[in-house]
Amino acid sequence: MPMSAYEVVRRAIEFTGPDRLPVRFTALGLSDVHSVGWNQIGTGDHALAETLDEWGCTWRRSEVKNMGQVKGHPLADWDALARFRWPDPDDPAFYVGMEERFAGSEGKYINTGIFMLLFERMHALRGFENTLTDLCWEPGRLASLADRIVDFDLGIIANISRRFGRRIHGFSFTDDWGAERAAFVSRSMWDRFFKPRYRRIFDAIHAAGWHVWMHTCGKVDALLDSLIEIGVDVLNLQQPTVFGDLAAFGRQFAGCVCFESLCDIQQTLPFRDADAIRAEAELLLSHWATPYGGFILSDYGDGQAIGVPIEKKQIMLDAFLAADPWANASRGTAT
Repeated sequence: MPMSAYEVVRRAIEFTGPDRLPVRFTALGLSDVHSVGWNQIGTGDHALAETLDEWGCTWRRSEVKNMGQVKGHPLADWDALARFRWPDPDDPAFYVGMEERFAGSEGKYINTGIFMLLFERMHALRGFENTLTDLCWEPGRLASLADRIVDFDLGIIANISRRFGRRIHGFSFTDDWGAERAAFVSRSMWDRFFKPRYRRIFDAIHAAGWHVWMHTCGKVDALLDSLIEIGVDVLNLQQPTVFGDLAAFGRQFAGCVCFESLCDIQQTLPFRDADAIRAEAELLLSHWATPYGGFILSDYGDGQAIGVPIEKKQIMLDAFLAADPWANASRGTAT
């Protein structure tokens, strides 16, 4: 009997042998994962040129369809801290309607989460350049800001856990940590300032009985050992070619964490042909997955913004399904 969608995802994350490749591909109507969100404003209404999120950060959008960018940083001046209104994770309005969002989740793996967990929220509030400068020149002030954000995150986790407990299986979040060549900060600075704060959040997620799902862009391989050490379960990496040799990357990290990935969204999917897409899909499954699990195919949702037509997404999906090591093993066929 085939495994349920929930079981396929769980086994891939825990390396206990799924019977097929788990998929999150809503653009083509396929997903083993069902998301149940709280009422986070996030980037707001994309039909509007400008919106405010729950932290008072101003999001602006151009004529190019995407989520926009933070252009108004309410704590760009530290003097604004005295009058800043912190969002309250205990506000019941954040959780109204969540129960109804479980509809259609039967048999699936259920996720919730926070958009912009820590670092992204810090520089949304303070400004990117200010945040990096503060790490060197105002570490005490920046630590106080980081701790207030962590307290908010822990409050959201506690409230969702209290309401829904183990009906939820995973907690996902975004924190981009790298540019094209390296992480934004050194490993030593990351370990000193950020690692203990992420550990607090990861421990709370695990205490709720959930897996930790982290999205991060850029060349972040220097940070992965630390993230794995403190308990990240799933890493969403959407630029695999930024790491260079996919096989070498797999030798270092496959089996240590479950990858949620796809063909590179900035290089392969927009600019390469079908043969290159198929070749990269096969490489990823060959070197980033293990016989026991460790890979989830996850579509990048904003295909229009990165110039990827639906036809290329179909080619990629078909390529991954054809190379599925677990389904092929159960059929007794070679990949």
